[in-house]
Amino acid sequence: MNILVVGSKEQANLIKEKVSGEHKVLFAGFLSESHLEKAHVVFDFNMDASPDNLEQYVDYPGMSVFLNAVNFSLAEQAIYQDEVQCNLFGFNGHPTFIERALWEVSMYRPEDRPQLEKVMKELELEYQIVDDRVGMVSPRIVAMIINEAYYTVMEGTANRKDIDLGMKLGTNYPMGPFEWADKWGIINVYEVLEALYEDTKEERYKICPLLKKEYLHSMA
Repeated sequence: MNILVVGSKEQANLIKEKVSGEHKVLFAGFLSESHLEKAHVVFDFNMDASPDNLEQYVDYPGMSVFLNAVNFSLAEQAIYQDEVQCNLFGFNGHPTFIERALWEVSMYRPEDRPQLEKVMKELELEYQIVDDRVGMVSPRIVAMIINEAYYTVMEGTANRKDIDLGMKLGTNYPMGPFEWADKWGIINVYEVLEALYEDTKEERYKICPLLKKEYLHSMA
């Protein structure tokens, strides 16, 4: 099976390490028709920056396309397409999540489930189907925890080191919220929270000013 990874070389190497069997992993920094002609399965990490990629995927019936769909739902992307002929799925390709043994995967159409099961079995990837929603499950929860931790620091209730230690000891989390933010990337945390708030308008996703300040500094 030929697997096309649209993203960085590091992401292509990560997919190569994750999949099992005699599969060929192809890498593309950007998408072109010549890449798709050789692919059976696609993992696109670039959909946030290149949403137009979907226009090329939809015309390939039988192809299984996995989009890094944390900051958007598949439904809201596909609504602009006349017809989606490919098998369209979402996955959580963000740092710290993509390395997990169990992946979160969403589906555009419920009837594509047999194809999802077939592909994941061939790749020997463990997965859990989640609703096609902004933030999926784990990113939504972790981003909210990180945001609350920033509010706690901003209000002077506790410092970052104590919060990280307390979360690890009290909840058995592998990392504290600030450790997780560093590894996940403050830009990713901010953009997930921004997408969640835009989608739900719920106050729990309203971005802490301190987190926003650090995000802006990282973008400078």
